[in-house]
Amino acid sequence: MRPPITIVGAGLVGALLATLLAQRGFAVTVFERRPDPRKAGFLGGRSINLALAERGWHGLRVAGMQERMRPIAVMMRGRMVHDVNGQTNLQRYGRDDSEVIWSVNRGALNTNLLDAAEAAGAIIHFDQRLDSVDWNHSILHLRSEDGTVREHRAGVVLGTDGAGSALRNAMARVVDLGERFEPLGHGYKELEIPALTDIPQASLAPGLHEKRARGERFAMEPNALHIWPRGNYMCIALPNAEGSFTVTLFLPNEGTPSLSSVKTASDARAFFERDFADIVPLMPGLEADYVGNPTGLLGTLYLDRWHLDHRALLLGDASHAIVPFHGQGMNAGFEDAVELAELIAATPDDTASVFAEFERRRKPNTDAIAAMALENYVEMRDRVDDADYLLMRELDRALAARHPGRWAPRYWMVTFSRIPYRTAFERGAIQSKLLRELIAGKSTLADINLDAADARVRLILSPVPADT
Repeated sequence: MRPPITIVGAGLVGALLATLLAQRGFAVTVFERRPDPRKAGFLGGRSINLALAERGWHGLRVAGMQERMRPIAVMMRGRMVHDVNGQTNLQRYGRDDSEVIWSVNRGALNTNLLDAAEAAGAIIHFDQRLDSVDWNHSILHLRSEDGTVREHRAGVVLGTDGAGSALRNAMARVVDLGERFEPLGHGYKELEIPALTDIPQASLAPGLHEKRARGERFAMEPNALHIWPRGNYMCIALPNAEGSFTVTLFLPNEGTPSLSSVKTASDARAFFERDFADIVPLMPGLEADYVGNPTGLLGTLYLDRWHLDHRALLLGDASHAIVPFHGQGMNAGFEDAVELAELIAATPDDTASVFAEFERRRKPNTDAIAAMALENYVEMRDRVDDADYLLMRELDRALAARHPGRWAPRYWMVTFSRIPYRTAFERGAIQSKLLRELIAGKSTLADINLDAADARVRLILSPVPADT
């Protein structure tokens, strides 16, 4: 028997999960508190652009959506680091263009996933906020924006309604989920660099006049994730297919500079002219975006328990929201969706066992990527232009070339493979310790005894496991 399935939340993970389950023959009903973004438009100002990596592409491939998504994805070869003087340095993610990540606009991706879910047979109801759940009778109480109340009988409920999950709150009333949220102490503002054709002519440097005359759309290198590291804070910019960049400023909540000290439009202008001067001419809407867009919250959500016996399960950000600094939140959520769809399809008549097994498999991996995302924030804002970091990175790549199949950079394992996050975290810790030992007191790769390093690698590292 294939039980009917109700999904709360039609964001990225919910829409993909609905597609995968409907394709496997399940009757799927989805409730989403927001209006349909295909009609109302996607609400911006809070959504950091998405970095689509191998785990995310795998989910799209399983759903048959890979080719559909390629036109809205922009390749990013590496980090383009901008120093305070405006000089840039590209740090590649992988060996070549086969190892890249892809920038995708959240709104465009979500609307495509919603289309796919409905095409597969899922029924999606928008403007339906979950108020409460009668767990004794498995009835969801939902409310629309105009106050209309409806009830929905749901045997199996899956929560993909994000970090502020209403389903999680309803579950927590009847079972201890062991919930804790650890705020980062930093927040973010989303800003924009428009397409080159939309930047006022007077703002453009001579080189950009020429680019626009040639019909080019991007004001900066399009095939990179741009970073302005400034120690305890940073800016990033990710390209969009139409030529714009989504810019995100990450700042501490308190101190100087901070979100509490940079408050007004004039504060923002002075701050950017001092610390990010090379992009100010490219951001005609800087002041309006800074004041008008909401301040985003950053932190990590941990739960000890993800499910309520056979009745309900949380996944994606609803169970393990993380900070965005490894670009893996969506990728981890898509990995959740694929694994859950496979487990439910294999054992549709025993959701209690499916939910317990899903949690057993996924929680160690989501805990690992949460830790790695926090570590990556320090690296991105403070270390990408550090001499020791650059030498470690050079040695990391050298050892990977000398020991294929045995040494794999942690970033590669996380981003370009589907090796479990926990394995990448544990192997990465071993490798990082050895890298630090090998570069101690050294200034260049030529100073390091690579033959001795080879012997250490063979001694401490087993072969890299295959993808799951």
